[in-house]
Amino acid sequence: MYAVIETGGKQYRVMPGQTIEVDTLSGDVGADVQFDRVLAISNDSNELVLGEALKSARVTGKIAAHGRGDKVLVFKFKRKKQYKRTIGHRQNYTRVTVGEILT
Repeated sequence: MYAVIETGGKQYRVMPGQTIEVDTLSGDVGADVQFDRVLAISNDSNELVLGEALKSARVTGKIAAHGRGDKVLVFKFKRKKQYKRTIGHRQNYTRVTVGEILT
């Protein structure tokens, strides 16, 4: 059984017990979270449920940790002009352990 959820403008395929890293969520470590925006659910008989049948569906989870991702370096330059800029970026994330998928 798995579900497709949307959070932070991104879609994730999740299964019970799985750990995912999503954009930062408010809450302390150990707090419960609910994802109400469920796009699809595949049940045990491999049927894909979509659309209006998912109005009351939700996915529960627990915040496992907060952190920051690896640094991504951005290097800009213009040839023959002696223009060079190096910029770094680290994205914040929240690690969530998926609990159960409720339909």
